Amino acid sequence: MRCFSFYLTNLTNLLNFLFPFLIKIPSKCLPVQIENMVALVSRTGRHLQRYEKGYRLVVGCIPFRYKKSQEPTSVEDLEVLVISAQNGQGMLFPKGGWENDECMEEAAKRETEEEAGVIGVVQDKLGPWHYKSKRSCIMHESYMFPLLVQKELDCWPEKNIRKRRWVCVNVCCHGVDRLFLCNCLRGWDLI
Repeated sequence: MRCFSFYLTNLTNLLNFLFPFLIKIPSKCLPVQIENMVALVSRTGRHLQRYEKGYRLVVGCIPFRYKKSQEPTSVEDLEVLVISAQNGQGMLFPKGGWENDECMEEAAKRETEEEAGVIGVVQDKLGPWHYKSKRSCIMHESYMFPLLVQKELDCWPEKNIRKRRWVCVNVCCHGVDRLFLCNCLRGWDLI
């Protein structure tokens, strides 16, 4: 059993090492199934987390799309993607710790891919917002990036523990009791 654990750990480390190189291979060189795959293991642990002035730095995205066309005429044409919390209670935007080995935008895109299974183009940074963690007494400083979704993945690391749902902006703030979601949308001047 110890040997199996050793091989599994090393395989995960190898895949995490190779992933940045593999994604640079042109997609036309890969079978379609491989093109849509992502690393199926989320990063874990806090040893690489960034902290500043006592705040844990958190980044994420507000995934969005246009309902009818790429040229919106109003906020009603815009939908945002929310995901379930890990415990299944409530909906939120994908976000998580910003780690030392990545820039802010990379961390936000990674968290969004791991938690919501979407890939897209990040836009201008919003924030900061300060809030207290619900799990512990740690204070967080959070930044969010609107992300125009280009692809929804069929498989992603947290697919089995999170649900995703597209909602219009007005429903998002009225149907969800998370003040943070509404503050992000206000910061983006959507409500």
